[in-house]
Parts: sequence; C-alpha cells; structure tokens
Amino acid sequence: MKEFETYTLSNGIRGIHRQVRSGVAHCALVVNAGSRDEQRGEYGIAHFTEHALFKGTEHRKAYQVNCRLENLGGELNAYTTKEDTTLHATVLRRDFARAVELIADVIFHSTFPDRELDKEREVIADEINSYKDSPSERIYDDFEDMIFGGSELGHNILGSKSTIARFTSEHLHSFVKRTYTTDQMVFSSIGNFSAATAQSVAERYIGVISPTTRDFQRVAPQPYVAFDQRISRHTHQAHGIIGTRGYGIADDRRLPLALLVNVLGGPSANSLLNILLREKHGLSYNVEATYTPYSDCGIVGIYFSSDHDNAAQCVELIESEIAALCREHITPRRLAIAKRQFVAQMAISMEANEGYMLGAGKSFLLYKDIDTLEEAYKKVMAITATQICDVARECFSDLSRLIYR
Repeated sequence: MKEFETYTLSNGIRGIHRQVRSGVAHCALVVNAGSRDEQRGEYGIAHFTEHALFKGTEHRKAYQVNCRLENLGGELNAYTTKEDTTLHATVLRRDFARAVELIADVIFHSTFPDRELDKEREVIADEINSYKDSPSERIYDDFEDMIFGGSELGHNILGSKSTIARFTSEHLHSFVKRTYTTDQMVFSSIGNFSAATAQSVAERYIGVISPTTRDFQRVAPQPYVAFDQRISRHTHQAHGIIGTRGYGIADDRRLPLALLVNVLGGPSANSLLNILLREKHGLSYNVEATYTPYSDCGIVGIYFSSDHDNAAQCVELIESEIAALCREHITPRRLAIAKRQFVAQMAISMEANEGYMLGAGKSFLLYKDIDTLEEAYKKVMAITATQICDVARECFSDLSRLIYR
C-alpha cells in the first residue's frame, strides 16, 4: 500500500490521504498564498487574513467558529509562511466530516467583519511587539530581508502596526479573491479511513466550490549581493547569522544542501558547529544551521548567540569550518553517519501524524507528488562526498553576515 493516495476533486482541488491506525484524524487545506504574494502597501495582509478567517463566516459568528471543534475535544488552527497559508484541524475520527465542513466554511465563506478586525489588530500588534522583544527571532527576519533585498520574499510576515491599521474588510476580500484560487490548493488528511472516504467528504464540502484560476505569477528575487552588517539592538548577548542564498525546492541539489546543513549545524548534539563552538571552546549555548527552500530559491543561515566579547571568535570559527567543507571532501565515516542520522530524523518526524500530514500537503502542492520514506532513503544514500563539497563551494563562496550588538 502506498503511504499516500491522491485524488482530484471536481473543481480541480487536489487531495492527498494516508490511512493509519488511529482514533484521531488530521486534515488541512494548504493554500499557495503567503506574504510573498502581497503587493506594495499591503505587507502583513496574508498573516492578517489568516487571523481574520476565524472571525466569522456567512454561516457562523466568531465564537461559533472557535467552539465548533473545541466543544468536541478537537482543535482548529492556522499559520502563514512566505509562500503558503494553511488551515488545519485535529479531531476524533468520527468528527472528520465536521472538521472538513468547518475548514471549507472558514476558507471560502469568511466575511471579515470590520468590528472583529479592529479587535484582531490589537492582537497582532501584541504579536509584533513580542517578536521585537525576541532578538533570536527578529534577526532571522532582518537577515532574510537583506538576503532578498528589493523582492517580495524580503519583508517579514507580520507586517508593521502602521500597515495593519489600514486594512479593512474590503482589502482582505480583495487579497483572498486574488490569491486563494482553487488551482493553488491541496486538501491533505490522515486518519483511520480510506482515501475514497476522504475524497467523498472533501467533495461534499470543498469540491462544490466554483473553480478559480490564479492570474499572476511570482517575480523572481533580484540578484544576491553579499553584505556585512552590524546593528545595535542593545541586547544582553550578541546574536549573529552567517549565510547566503540556497537552492529552490525543485532543484536537484536541494537534498545534498539539506544534508550538508544538517551536518554543519543540525539539531543533533554531534553537529560540527555544536562540537566546535559549544563543546570544544565553550563560546555559545546555541548554534544552529537552517536551510529554507522556496519555490524558486532558498536561504541558508547559521545562527549563534554568545557574549559580546566572543562574537568575533564565533564568526571566525564558523567560517573556518565552512572553508574546510569547501576545501576537503567529508570523510566516508562521517558521511555514512550523516546519512543514517538524516534518514532517522525524517523517519521519526513522520511518526507525528499531524506534522507528516502538513508536510505531505505542502509537498504535493509544490511537487504534485510525494516521496515515500523508502524513496527518500534511496535519494539520501545516493549522495556523494563530491556532491557535498560541490554544493558547499557553490553556496558558501559569498557569505553574508549580520550581527546584533
């Protein structure tokens, strides 16, 4: 049996389902619309819209939306990224149809009443203030804004309090009409029922929506220009990111780069930078490397925090480790360990049904396919030391730096 079965609803929305032994069902509608799709003057509207989806529909008031699944012991939630917005629910298996009906109502029939938007503005303003109080989060947005300077990928997802204050119900309806088109949606689910059952329920509530087609294309970001910036934030610690642009999600070099980043600063205690900065030199409690692929490009960032007096040494050590990976092939033993570790991390992440369902939905939206664990395992095991070295040289030849002082 395949891990996931796929189908297409009558209005063209694609579906993906995995049957598992569980009394709990998870489902999500993944929309290929995020902050990257905002126009000038409406930065933050994708995230604001996601919040406002819960504030009332043609059939329900805000409290009825919020209580519909919670009264059954389930939950409804959502999140926004640079390129997608996802509404997802977790319920008991018997309440799956109720969850699908609610998701459809919220996505396709929200009214965005102005009186509710006024309340939500205050909530998002508090979220913005909270984010500004967290330098370890804020630095990522500042770094990404510089890496993608001048493009729609650059600005942060939350927007600003001044732009949020201007949004009305009309603005949100306009954004949804332009970006929430059925050709840019995938319905994803996991539960102890067949794909035919999932399709039948999805058809009843989601398939009845009239088909729509996106009439714009995303603009590729401008050419990358490396930078070296220091910003005074008056933080207790120094916070820094060293990084560059990476490959897009469809690039064949994406997987070797992901493995390289995992070796360099992944979540395991034996990552090269954790051993170097924390275990060997005692300079940093937190050092990590991340790689985020987008539809046509990506970003690699190595984050660290340290005492202000140690920041320069941290930068020097990180860049020396990167230079070594560019100069020399990773040893066969280290590569074998890295591959086993990477595959195990993927397998363990798939044990969490909700996360697996969300990841599968996004992959199916972008790839129109999804690898099984066995297929992913074969791809990882086929990566060579030469590929790792080539990717390191290509990506890390022109590094950027951002330091909070």
